[in-house]
Amino acid sequence: MPRVAQRQDRLSLRLSPGSKQTLERAAACLDKTLTDFVLDVALRQAEQVVRAHDAIVLTHEEWTRFQALLLDPPPPNERLQQALDEHARIVQR
Repeated sequence: MPRVAQRQDRLSLRLSPGSKQTLERAAACLDKTLTDFVLDVALRQAEQVVRAHDAIVLTHEEWTRFQALLLDPPPPNERLQQALDEHARIVQR
């Protein structure tokens, strides 16, 4: 059964003949088209990178300290107090 293309955008890239040959060989090993292979690998890597930048991983000690600071925050230092004052001046509730 022929596949109906769902893709509308294009991505063009230049690569060495050896790199293309390696990608084609890998795609063939998985019985995929070159486009499907490259897209699958690129999206998998992109999702991993985005997850790594979206998530904050804390150790148990770091989590405990974070919770303690949320429940009992330290008083604002001078720079924070200046920023709060400036915000209040600009926003004027």
